[in-house]
Formats: sequence, C-alpha cells, structure tokens
Amino acid sequence: MKDFVAELKWRGMIHDIMPGTDELLNKNEIISAYIGFDPTADSLHIGSLVQIMTLVHFQSCGHKPFALVGGATGMVGDPSGKSAERNLLSEDILQKNLKGIQQQLSRFLNFESGENKAEIVNNYDWFKEFNFLDFIRDIGKHITVNYMMSKDSVKTRLESGLSFTEFSYQLVQGYDFYWLWKNKDCKLQLGGSDQWGNIVTGTELIRRKGQGEAFALTTPLIKKADGTKFGKTEGGNIWLDKTKTSPYKFYQYWLNASDEDAKNYIRIFTLFDQEKIEKLEASHNEEPHRRILQNAIAEDITLRVHGQDELEMAIKASNILFGNSSEEDLASLNEETFLAVFEGVPQSKISKDDFNKCPNVTELLSELSEGIVFKSKGEARRMIKQGGVKVNKQKVDNAEAAADYSLINEKYLLVQRGKKNYYLLIVS
Repeated sequence: MKDFVAELKWRGMIHDIMPGTDELLNKNEIISAYIGFDPTADSLHIGSLVQIMTLVHFQSCGHKPFALVGGATGMVGDPSGKSAERNLLSEDILQKNLKGIQQQLSRFLNFESGENKAEIVNNYDWFKEFNFLDFIRDIGKHITVNYMMSKDSVKTRLESGLSFTEFSYQLVQGYDFYWLWKNKDCKLQLGGSDQWGNIVTGTELIRRKGQGEAFALTTPLIKKADGTKFGKTEGGNIWLDKTKTSPYKFYQYWLNASDEDAKNYIRIFTLFDQEKIEKLEASHNEEPHRRILQNAIAEDITLRVHGQDELEMAIKASNILFGNSSEEDLASLNEETFLAVFEGVPQSKISKDDFNKCPNVTELLSELSEGIVFKSKGEARRMIKQGGVKVNKQKVDNAEAAADYSLINEKYLLVQRGKKNYYLLIVS
C-alpha cells in the first residue's frame, strides 16, 4: 500500500492531522474514510475538487473511500465559513441535486470493483426516521454546550446571529461520523480545514457514546495568489457540469492561472507523480512564456472531468481565439463550444434572404450588419484595403468580393476587425 499521508504531504494537501492518524493508515490494512459533499446544487464546482482528489488519492493508496452526500444536512445548513444562514432546500430539489453529484463523483472514483471500491451514502437514510426527542436524548447528552460554543464556526457567527438550526449542525455531522464508524467501520473523516470543528465533534461523539477511537485529517483551503477567490470568475462558479460551465471555459480557467498558482494546482489537482511534476516545473522555469504548467494542468483536469472529445474541442477553440487557425478549424467546432468562445462579442442578426441577396462583402460588413462592424461602406473599404479584416478566419482582400461565405453551424459568420475585435453575424 502507498503511504497516503506521505502522498498528501508532498502535494501540500495537509492542514491538520489528528495524532494517531498516520499510525492508523500504516497498519497495512484497508481503512475506510469519508468526506461529505454539500448538495445545495445539482453539480459540484471546482471548489469541491480538492476533496474529490483527496478521496482519489485515498483509494489509489489501497483504502476505501465513502462519499457522503448530505441529503439530511442539506436541509439544515453548515455555518462553517458562512456569513449568513443559507436557504433550506426542499426534498425534491435535494434528490435532483444528489443524483447529479453522484454521476460526477463516478468519473473520479471506482465504485464498481475491488475490496476498496468507493461507496456513496446519503445521511438522509439514517436521519429520516430519527425523531427530535430521540436525537437530543441519545446524541445531544454526550456533547456539552461549552464544547460546541468553543468552535470557530460558532464563535465567528455569534455577533451576526446564529440560529439553533445552524448551531446544531455540528451535532448532526458528528452523528454522521458516529453512524459510519458503527455501521461501516469508518475510522477517519477527511475534509477542508474549515470542517475541523465539525469533524472532531464526530470523533468526540464516537469516544463518548461508542467508547471507540476515530481520527481526522483536513486539507488547506485553496487561495489564489492575487487574493481573489479560487473557483470564481466574474460569471460565478466554475462548475463540473458542462451545461453550467462549458468545457472551453473550464479549460481556460486553468490555462489562465498565474505561475504561482499553477505550481500549487499541479500538485493538488493532477495525478502526476512527484518526478513528473518536478520535471514540468523545471521546464516551465526555463521557458515561462510557454506556460507549460498551465497547459499540463488544463489538459489533465479537463480530460478527467469532461473526457477526450471535449478536451480536444476546448484546445481547438483556444487555438482559434489565440493562435493561427483556419476556416476548417472554425467550422469543426460544435455550436456549444463556438458560442462559448465568442460569448459577449457584438452580434447582429441578418435574414437568410438578405444574406443571399447581399452584393458584396463591404455591404455585408456595414449596412447589412447594422453598422456593428463598420459604420459606413467607406470605413469598411479602407480597413479591407489595409488588410485588417477577416471573415471566418479568412483574410478579405477585395472590398467588392461576393459575400458567398459558408455559414458556421449553418447560421453564423465570424468577423474579425484587427487582431482582437470580433463580431458575430447570425443568419437566420
């Protein structure tokens, strides 16, 4: 068996580790551990990737991972790292969210075979029949209020207001650990460093109620070098679901990482071994302009999240926008990727009849496109003469040439004015 703790250490993925955890994992036997995932959306985002990768490494070291989706805790809300109480979800929405999360986790973990195959559990299964009086009698009596009040997740919210619902969250999560320890022989809980207080409540409950022993290990919270939040853009979260974040945008997020962040990300988010990563870092340091680390990260993570076809499409799309490409390259993009690449560029709609009757490219790029590219025919002619106009990546040499261009995906024309100005003409 590989040494799980040693693997996380060289990757910079350990924040806190409870004494005895290392010894537990070095017994040369399969150990079970779990991580909880928040079911407040029907997709995980890249903020969840640290925990997913922790389970991936755990399984690759020969141990058995449990992914707990919080069907019950999603109805309560965890105060850790939150400045306000979040909205509670209905059971229907939670079930939809759980299904989406389960599908995504199956891309990373082996749920099919082997002694250490992964399992998904839903804490709603053991909480749905648990009434309030039984819970406070059987569980609440083992953890003191003083103990619960000492947690940072509670203390930081006392001034702004903390409901009893949120205050009780650590007891509920603590019982998750107790239930998994008792019923699944789960001796270790993993999670982000903001979960430490909740996790050790579980170890304390196991000690007091079950007279047993359990352990905890947390990973650091990822912070970007420029101070902005990891996994966020102006458009919001970077999701693992391609209908929420296109594979192209997903790929671009990693490609645009700073050098400092990339040195962190390549250890946390890829499965490359230490020797390969050190070679990539050395090559990157010799030629930083080639962005070797960023390319390696973007390709590896996009492949595992979205698959080979979507990765190839994302690379092709990136080359179209930032490198030399042909009309054939442009035409090979599917509509979803094409629109993701050129989202936000100025657009104009043209009827198919007007397009077919258009006398020349000058007319197309001025009056017919409602002046979004050129305000006048004269301006269009001058720019074409200077060699600064392309349609579908083909340079326009003659201002009077026929506008008989092939439509991308049977309805788009991409116009480029100068090096950086793009326009989309939609023919329908």
